[in-house]
Amino acid sequence: SGHDGGTGASPLSSIKHAGVPWELGLTEVHKTLLSSQLRDRVLLRVDGGLKTGWDVVLGALAGAEEYGFGTIAMIAEGCIMARICHTNNCPVGVTTQKAALRKKFPGTPEAVVNYFQFVAEEVRSVMAHLGYTSLDELVGRGDMLVQREGVAPVKTKNLDLTYLTDAINTKNDRSWVHDSRTQVPNSNGPVLDDDILADKDISAAITSGSVAKKEWDIVNTDRTVGARVAGVIASQWGNKGFEDKGGNLHLTFKGSAGQSFGAFNLPGMTMEVVGEVNDYVGKGIHGGSIIIRPPPGSKFDPAANVIVGNTALYGATGGSFFANGRAGERFAVRNSRCRAVVEGAGDHALEYMTGGVVVMLGETGRNVAAGMTGGIAYILEEKENFVEERLNHEIVTKQRVITKAGEEQLKGLLEEHAEKTGSPKAKALLADWATSVKKFWQIVPPAEKKLPECSEQVLEVAVEAAAVAA
Repeated sequence: SGHDGGTGASPLSSIKHAGVPWELGLTEVHKTLLSSQLRDRVLLRVDGGLKTGWDVVLGALAGAEEYGFGTIAMIAEGCIMARICHTNNCPVGVTTQKAALRKKFPGTPEAVVNYFQFVAEEVRSVMAHLGYTSLDELVGRGDMLVQREGVAPVKTKNLDLTYLTDAINTKNDRSWVHDSRTQVPNSNGPVLDDDILADKDISAAITSGSVAKKEWDIVNTDRTVGARVAGVIASQWGNKGFEDKGGNLHLTFKGSAGQSFGAFNLPGMTMEVVGEVNDYVGKGIHGGSIIIRPPPGSKFDPAANVIVGNTALYGATGGSFFANGRAGERFAVRNSRCRAVVEGAGDHALEYMTGGVVVMLGETGRNVAAGMTGGIAYILEEKENFVEERLNHEIVTKQRVITKAGEEQLKGLLEEHAEKTGSPKAKALLADWATSVKKFWQIVPPAEKKLPECSEQVLEVAVEAAAVAA
């Protein structure tokens, strides 16, 4: 991919004259894999400005089995490429949290489906013209590509496309093609979630909406632990029904968790790790709690050590997250509703955040809150001007905790963090709260300035309105 693709949020320099045409990259990879006798082990996907059925057929002839549509699919659902995605002011309500603008969103699933039906019809038309009934028969048939003669544009008439047309002839040897004979669903084999769901107590709790508490050992090859459990709960109870019924699963894991631990966690699920977690912990979390804490008796200072990987809470839509230790880069990226407390983070924390509340009890890397259009963050500043130097000021502003509501919100999260993780740092801050609260900076996007946690004026107006109403 590259060259022609790119989103409306990308700089112009990242869209124009960047990368190489997908035709060249795809052809090179396909030829290399064929000549190395590795082609049957790989599925090739191509993207980069694909728009029509003609593009799909060309991609198939060049060796691709899968085809990615990005920008054009956005346009089909109403995007007008205004190129202001990062400002929270999308005029057609695609990339904004503003209610007034979101009402203008014109997109429907039917419009996207209709577009892809037209693409499929064009693919069928081109295949019929060539005399084929299946796209699988065209994959890798570069011998069918011919350079056009007598092309009018001066810039293209001297191009030598023999690299594309001089392909390895695969007309007679199709043993490498991934068709219905070979393309079966992948399986990771037995996973930890299978053991969890096979437990009689866990199964009974999910079925009846009751409470269960269990412990397991975990290693870093155990990936996406909890996702299948959440799926089984959702299939029976929906997103919130399990917790509403009174159900709760408290699952404790000891060791080092693999990627995407607690992904898609649901209300009524408490996922706790005594040890450390890898990247993407809490991806898409919708509810419940994820708790990360060092093993008892650890000699290191949790506030100075990383126990959470990169890109935690990616796209979180709810729930809570407490980590007695530092996190890696891109912490809480695209968080929209999760409440989180962590003792420090790497570069690009709070990136593209649109909602929720995040508390950081330690130093961060650079470029904090880039593209942050919603939610609130609290950052503890122990070195003068540290937050000012690391903050991305393009959208957000910083202010001290100036309201009672803001102070209560921050203190409440610290108390919960101390209770669930045993954080020595949180306990020390709470012990001298009058001094500690003055060390926090509140990070506020424009959309949140009128919240009671951010502005005393809002409370004054509300009080006056209530008095008038009375």
